[in-house]
Amino acid sequence: MTDHAIFHRPLRAEVPQGHDQAIFGMGCYWGVERLFWQQHGVWLTEVGFAGGETENPTYDEVKTGTTGHAEVVRIVYDSSLISYDHLLKLFWENHDPTQGDRQGGDIGSQYRSLIMACNDSQAAAAEASKIDYNNRLAVQGLPEITTRIIPAGPFWPAHEAHQQYLEKNPDGYCGLKGTGVEASMPNPDPI
Repeated sequence: MTDHAIFHRPLRAEVPQGHDQAIFGMGCYWGVERLFWQQHGVWLTEVGFAGGETENPTYDEVKTGTTGHAEVVRIVYDSSLISYDHLLKLFWENHDPTQGDRQGGDIGSQYRSLIMACNDSQAAAAEASKIDYNNRLAVQGLPEITTRIIPAGPFWPAHEAHQQYLEKNPDGYCGLKGTGVEASMPNPDPI
């Protein structure tokens, strides 16, 4: 079992008591994973694929755009230190959720904006934040959000070489770029 390059925990470790999971697709997952592993209260991050039809797809299969999967990051976090609302704020502010099946120069459905809700509370928070952020974008003259919010389904881990890629390859590609519009956070972090 592979260990996380920063947290030195097994990537397939059980979610500890008092911790929750979140799954986000924001384009190329390398920069997304780094964004989240840098947050206080995040216990583990893992890149992979979700939202498609093929079981256990490979990176080469997903990058063709034919499996239906998105590149995503699974985040395990201590909800007593960082809230799901804070994670949603980071999600909205650090990519362009209006671009459909792309992020910048990364084109294809595998780069779509996606929130996979792990429970009803996450689904409700995600939907509310989407409405709020859509309104904020409209005020700035930006297009409608194309982000899909769906129930969490199977998460397929990417190959070890893709895990914590930007830690192992500091000069590697990171396509994260937000709209410059700030998102709200209705429930501040616990600490």
